[in-house]
This record gives sequence, C-alpha cells and structure tokens, in this order.
Amino acid sequence: MSSPHTSTNPSVSTVLEPSRHPLRLQLKAEAPTTGYVDGAWWPRSRDLGVELPGLLAKLTVRPGRIERVTYNSTSWEPAGRRLTFEGRAIRLEGFRSQHPDTVTVTGQGRQRLTLLVIPPGARVEAAQHALTTASKRANVDSTEVLLAHNRVAQVAPPEGPGPEGMDAATHRWEIEGGRIQ
Repeated sequence: MSSPHTSTNPSVSTVLEPSRHPLRLQLKAEAPTTGYVDGAWWPRSRDLGVELPGLLAKLTVRPGRIERVTYNSTSWEPAGRRLTFEGRAIRLEGFRSQHPDTVTVTGQGRQRLTLLVIPPGARVEAAQHALTTASKRANVDSTEVLLAHNRVAQVAPPEGPGPEGMDAATHRWEIEGGRIQ
C-alpha cells in the first residue's frame, strides 16, 4: 500500500508503517505569531489515522514534543481518542466548534501550530498556491480568505447518485461543508 497502515480501535490508533508519499506541508518561518494560521497542510485523505503520522513526524521540532491534536469532528472520518506515535500517546480531540479547515497541533508548554487544511481533493494548482500563501510570514488572511482567494475547492465528484442515493450537486454540497438535517 502507498499509505501507512494503522491499527485502530475506538480509542487508539497505532502506526505500523511510515508513509511513502512526500508530505504536503508548508509552515511560516519561526517568528512572532501573525495571522490565523501558522502554515498549511494538504492531506491525501480525511483519515487522521493515516494522515497524522507523517505530519507529526515533520512537526517534532515545532512545537516540541507533541501532546495533542484538535480537529473539526465533522470534517474528518471518525478517529480514535489517541494515536500512538514514536511510543507515546498523542491525544486526538474532535470538536464541532473548531473551524472545519484547520487542525491544531499542541506541544509542550502549550506551544501550538494551527494549520490550514486544504481539502484532499483540491485542484493541484490552487492547493499549491494556498500552501505557499498561507506559509508567508506576513500573511494574516483568515482560512476563508485563503481558500476563496486561491480558489481552492474540492474536485467535483462524478455525476450521478452519491452516497445514500444523493444527487451529485447535493453530495458536492455535503462534502464542501453543508449538512442535510
């Protein structure tokens, strides 16, 4: 397989194999914090158990020993409450109130990085531009502005019924953040 294998139960995910794909991440240079985000990350899926190990490996220098990752629980596939990484348990906490296009990684001493999450299915040119823009030291744009300004959007799903018989337009609306009650 081309992505890491994880062993998952309702509360713990354990990394068994590292990713073979380069990580799509760009961070602002270490400096006084400015703006809404500290950089951007473009995961390949919405599965935290698969995507986080590569991200955490890259972030071990900043923000120090990682203790916690928070995310929007409606934007990601269900995840365990902990991820075992390099022999340590990292808390995973999903919140409906967290911005759907961000992930926050907290390290020792409450140092944290908030990353813009570019949708996995985004068009390459737009995603690469958003990665670069979000990681500029002086960038103070909100997540909405970063995604809209860079025209980042999911690649449209194929026409025809989506999950549970939804039409393509409704399915697209659902994956872009809308919700049917």
